[in-house]
Amino acid sequence: MYVSKVALAVTGVSLVTAAPVIEKRAEITDADILNYALTLEHLEDTFYREGLAKYSEQDFVDAGFDATFYANLKEVSSDEASHVKFLTAGLTAAGATPVAECTYDFGYTDVKSFLATASILEGVGVSAYLGAAADIMSKTYLTAAGSILTVEARHSAYLRSKLDKSPFPQAFDAPLTLDEVYSLASPFITSCPASNPALPVKAFPALSLDPSTAQPIKAGDAVTLLTPGYTVQGAPVYAAFIAVTGPTFVEATPVDGGFSVVIPEGFAGQTYAVLTGCNESVTDETVVAGPALIEI
Repeated sequence: MYVSKVALAVTGVSLVTAAPVIEKRAEITDADILNYALTLEHLEDTFYREGLAKYSEQDFVDAGFDATFYANLKEVSSDEASHVKFLTAGLTAAGATPVAECTYDFGYTDVKSFLATASILEGVGVSAYLGAAADIMSKTYLTAAGSILTVEARHSAYLRSKLDKSPFPQAFDAPLTLDEVYSLASPFITSCPASNPALPVKAFPALSLDPSTAQPIKAGDAVTLLTPGYTVQGAPVYAAFIAVTGPTFVEATPVDGGFSVVIPEGFAGQTYAVLTGCNESVTDETVVAGPALIEI
């Protein structure tokens, strides 16, 4: 059954975010996509730079991580800085204006929460490049984006293994759209320079896993996805779990503060679910909220 997004009422939420977003454009250019990628790389670069300035090698050792891990984390930080320089230079050479670094609030409070956030950001980065690949017209830019994607995947696998998670939980990674990725990144952004080019993206209302959910989560478990500060009313609502082979839809049952959904078979690791009024396909026109991050 297909129900248009406009048949669902999203009430009590403002879609305005701190970042200067955001005008939808008729066509997305390669420059738009590279600036979108640069926005994410700025975020990751700043994240590691600030975190490693705040926490010393001894802080990591005290948290249970050795000197080798600390050295490798510094290499990850260096990679992200190199990605920023590479994309900035590429955009400049192409005559486009590269976006500048924004200001951020990452919310970590100690080494372990810093690393948990790092793992999430690297996983989102993989899905961002994977999802954007199909829209890149230039073979040169596609190869360049692919070379960053493979490194982000190495970062993700390394961090997951050090956090006692499977480094490669699935045979395929999940692609996310520009809007879905921006929806995950925008809560970290507090402000951006007014001179930054507008990105062809928008943020959906936030969707999150109930933090009281018992771990670990597996297929068949019922979990609650929270809709903080807004309600979704109207036609039947579904949760769509995103995969490269196509979404898996499950019914979303209204509960206090959100929706209860049952985890479907075939998903593992960092998984993404959106709310939609359509159980046939997932597009930016049918997504109502999300994505929510669920570690399965």
